[in-house]
Amino acid sequence: MQIGICSFSFHRLLAAGKQDIFQYITDCKALGCTQLDPWNAHLAALKSGDEALHAGRNPWQSQSLAAADMDYIDRVKEAADAAELPFGCIAVDGAHIYEPTEEARAANRATAYRWLDIAARLGAKQVRIDAGGPEEMPDDVFAHINEGYTDLISRGKERGIEIIVENHWGPTVLPDNVIKLMENVEGLGFLLDTHNWRADKRDEGRSRCAKYATATHVKTFAFDAEGNETTEDVPTAIQLLLDAGYKGCWGIESCPRDGDEIGGAQKTIALLRKYVPAY
Repeated sequence: MQIGICSFSFHRLLAAGKQDIFQYITDCKALGCTQLDPWNAHLAALKSGDEALHAGRNPWQSQSLAAADMDYIDRVKEAADAAELPFGCIAVDGAHIYEPTEEARAANRATAYRWLDIAARLGAKQVRIDAGGPEEMPDDVFAHINEGYTDLISRGKERGIEIIVENHWGPTVLPDNVIKLMENVEGLGFLLDTHNWRADKRDEGRSRCAKYATATHVKTFAFDAEGNETTEDVPTAIQLLLDAGYKGCWGIESCPRDGDEIGGAQKTIALLRKYVPAY
């Protein structure tokens, strides 16, 4: 089984100065991951822990996540190569497609281009860029989102990178909008987060959109003494993906309420090993 941990799972360690991208690589190796799935804050030149926490809570306001220079990125690649862990999906906040003004859209597009260059330098397979925009996604907003993804998909193909959208915030918390994007934007991949649907659409989103998944975030929050997730029906979410034929890497985004981020990742990996058959 392929396993990756989105480094947002360790955002509190990052904010506390207890983990950087190099420690993240070391931790992923120790946890048994088969690939690296960094959140772009782990690759950004953050000036304070507060920036990491703000970016994590407000992905639509994460323009502070400016990429580090290429010399630093080369050092990161060397560390990953030494650990024998390839880069899988880079989750990019602050480069979403839609903003209400042309100036803001252009700024975000330039940010997205920069992260595509970073991803190519690291040899990453996927880059997650959010759609942005209001939840209802009217036709004029969809037109901008469609154009933006089409542009990024073309650039990604030149670099061997799949561009993927996630059910994360804005319009993508609704299954109908995710399906509209997947059915109309050629070449767009989908990162299915098992939790991040609008609450009244969560079961629908998991079942209707599993067939589009090319990446996952299995979301966890709390566990009982036997290692079962107590707030999420993780087994059903996993089975829906398996029934849909999902064969990709099982990505993890654990957000432990008890603050033990390493422990949360360990317990989520154990759940995956329990419910995902070997293939």
